[in-house]
Amino acid sequence: MVKKSGHANGSGKSPSVKAIAAISGGLDSIVAAGLVARLGVDVLLLHVQHFFGANERARAEIHQIAGQLGLPLRIVDVSEEHLEVIRRPKFGYGRGMNPCVDCRIFLLKVAKRVMEEEGAQFVISGEVLGQRPKSQQLREMMRVQEETGLGDRLLRPLSANLLPDTLPVKEAWLRREDLLSIHGRTRHEQMALAATFGITGYPQPAGGCLLTEKTYAARVRDAFDHLGRDRVDLEQFRLLRIGRHFRLSDDAKVIVGRNHTENTQLDAFAEGRTRLEPVSVMGPTSLVEGTPTAEEIALAASLAARYCDVDTGETVSFDVRDASGARTLDARALDADDPRISAWRIG
Repeated sequence: MVKKSGHANGSGKSPSVKAIAAISGGLDSIVAAGLVARLGVDVLLLHVQHFFGANERARAEIHQIAGQLGLPLRIVDVSEEHLEVIRRPKFGYGRGMNPCVDCRIFLLKVAKRVMEEEGAQFVISGEVLGQRPKSQQLREMMRVQEETGLGDRLLRPLSANLLPDTLPVKEAWLRREDLLSIHGRTRHEQMALAATFGITGYPQPAGGCLLTEKTYAARVRDAFDHLGRDRVDLEQFRLLRIGRHFRLSDDAKVIVGRNHTENTQLDAFAEGRTRLEPVSVMGPTSLVEGTPTAEEIALAASLAARYCDVDTGETVSFDVRDASGARTLDARALDADDPRISAWRIG
């Protein structure tokens, strides 16, 4: 647990300054929050939750970290609101479909909103100058400060002495010499501070964001191109995580389950799509979405049969269900080396 110094500016005054610490669960944001709390500021941890980082394990880790820091935690779910950032980022994408600068701006805008709701004076971010090639360079960090509307109410305590002074220093709520000058990608200083604060079990540095993954990014790009950005909603983003995806044409995409768990998951997305299920052999559940022709549904069945427990060229019977009703369709399994399979595969 972080022990506070009992004053916010080294003068012995009673603590009256409150800050919102945007905490992702990563080491930098944890240490940034702990450092400022140790200097006597009343810190509220804020975890901004969205689809691309939300899962039970992540939430459990956030609660564990809050307990170790001994600080109150507020979680805000902005999954729907966040989608517009993914659809139309002002500052573009990284190597995948990850709009890192826009995401940082969005999350800190949420932190600003919470700051105002909670009557806090500033926001703490764990950003480190030079740590990331795009979003944590000086120019981008200053841009984030401006775009969020936080201005000098945004404190990055880990690199504060390499950046212009912010309001907490100007108002003598914090002393500059108590803040840090960390630069670059190494995390030795942060790890040492975490040990000092008694913080254990924090996740190791990693990409983490689903949108940086090559296959998932390709699927998002394909969905934007063929459905339109506004029609790619949370359901679509969830579906893009499941199965093997194949683009047969502009109007037809096939999703083939890879295991029992994914077959069950695909069942939940069957409404509004054509569902294919092998009748008498072991094999995947498959969905066809879009406006497929009868020929494309037959082709999708042959593709699905390739992943059934049959030999190449063997015929598989499928139960086909869509808006027109139920029927049986026989299809011959494609050869595993059929060049169309790799041509159709998305990502």
